[in-house]
This record gives sequence, structure tokens and C-alpha cells, in this order.
Amino acid sequence: MTTYKHANVRGRNLFYREADPTNAPTIVLLHGFPSSLHMFRDLIPQLSDRSHVIAPDYVGFGYSDAPSTQEFEYTFDDLAVHVEDLLFKNLALKQFSIYVQDYGAPVGYRIASKHPHAIRSVVVQNGNAYKEGIGAAFDPMKPFWANRNLETEKPVRALLSKEMTLFQYTHGVTDSARISPDAYTLDQFFLDRLGNAAIQLDLLYNYQSNVALYDLWHEYFRSRQPRMLILWGKNDQFFTVEGAQAYQRDILNAELHLIDTGHLALEDFSSFIAERMRKFLGQSGVPSGTTAA
Repeated sequence: MTTYKHANVRGRNLFYREADPTNAPTIVLLHGFPSSLHMFRDLIPQLSDRSHVIAPDYVGFGYSDAPSTQEFEYTFDDLAVHVEDLLFKNLALKQFSIYVQDYGAPVGYRIASKHPHAIRSVVVQNGNAYKEGIGAAFDPMKPFWANRNLETEKPVRALLSKEMTLFQYTHGVTDSARISPDAYTLDQFFLDRLGNAAIQLDLLYNYQSNVALYDLWHEYFRSRQPRMLILWGKNDQFFTVEGAQAYQRDILNAELHLIDTGHLALEDFSSFIAERMRKFLGQSGVPSGTTAA
């Protein structure tokens, strides 16, 4: 059974979904851009018979509070610390696995590298942590990072458009008829909210802080060797296959599955991903290697 809850975290309301059984091992699902925890709507029921599932919306996303940029500093440090407090203080979790996708990777890896003893395992779905994983779709962002102004901001604003949201959902998929319009329509609804463009531009500018932390995260991977399952849409224009394969350089037994789809692989491969996750989460060890689907 899935329940829908709010928690007061540092004075902000964070929305999250929770699925029983609560006495089972916990997995925390961390969503990406431009989505919300709505991206996990099909995955949660496929995991919740044997996993305690927590899926939060970050501040500024989904049904969580979205204060203006004058009221709140939108950085990945701030997103992560709110999720961290939700997990450790509000929910009193001691150990859990994490599922990271897109923005979920910098949020999750901040928490994991700070609390390595709390992390049972990591599931990565197109969540990048390597420079070689940054695809061509990031090219408009580089001048913006180097010198933020109205001119360099223009191409970055295009990432908030309906056309780009649809591109993220449909590019690289083998059958676009499998992509529910509900998902990208809801995403665009949230993107179009008053004041949200300023929020997203601040986060897109701050994304460069994640790249600066890659070496720290690699050291966490090498020193802690977390159990890792990598499920990667191989046609992703944002995060490339090279970024998926790079994990295996640092995590010796990382299990990699390359999937014939794009950035948001849960939209057309949720059953495949759930099947691999159920097997992985039930194991005490992870077989190494690479497969394609």
C-alpha cells in the first residue's frame, strides 16, 4: 500500500510517497530533472511487496514547497541536506539503498559520501558521476557556467520548454507509443509554474558544483565499494554510455545493463528495471559484468 505524506524539514514541507512493508529493507528513490517522484509511479508497486520504499520530491519540485529564489537558495547542497534530514531525522532511517536518476545522482552521492555506513547499495539509472558521461546536450550549459548573463541564459531556458520536455521523454526510445503523455504533461505543468523558471535556472547554473565533486565521489566509490546496479538508457543524449561504463573502473563488481531506450528509461522499461532491482536487492553480492536489453 502506498501512502502520500508531507514532512516538515527545516521549515519546508517535503512531499513523499511511502510504501510498506516498513519492516523490510528500505530503498530511497531520488528523481531527476524535470521530473518529480511521479516518475516512480510504476516502479513503486513492483518493489513494495519486499521493500520499504521512500520517494521524496525535492524542494522546488512536484508537491513539495517551492519558495521563490529570494526566499531559498537553490543549490544541490541545499536539495541534498533537505533529503538527508527527511531520511535521518524525520524518518529515523539507519540504513537504506538509494536509486538515483539524473539530479538524483548528485543528491544521493552527497548523502552517500557523507554517510557511507548508511548505504546498503546503489541503483543508478542514467545518473552521472563522470566527466566522460556528460553528453552533447550539455553544450549550451557550458557558456552559461562560465559567464552567467542574459545572453548565455537564453539557450539554457530552452531546457524548460515543452519541446525539450517531450524530447527528454521520447528521444532514443524504440516505440514512442509506450510513453504515457501523462508524465511529460505533468512535468511541464510544474515547469510552467510562476517563478519556477528562476528556480530551475539557479539549479542548472549550480550543476557545475556537481562536476567539482566528481573526484570526491570517485574516492567514495573506490574506498567503500558500494554494491551497485547500473541500468542505463544507452541512447541518452544527456548522459552517455561512457559515463555508465566509467563506474566499473572504480567499483569492481558493479553490474551494468545497457537498455535500448533514452534518458527516462522507467517510462518504457519499468518492468525490466524492477525485475533487475528485485534480484539485486535480494542478493548479498552482485555479479559483475555488462548486458544489453
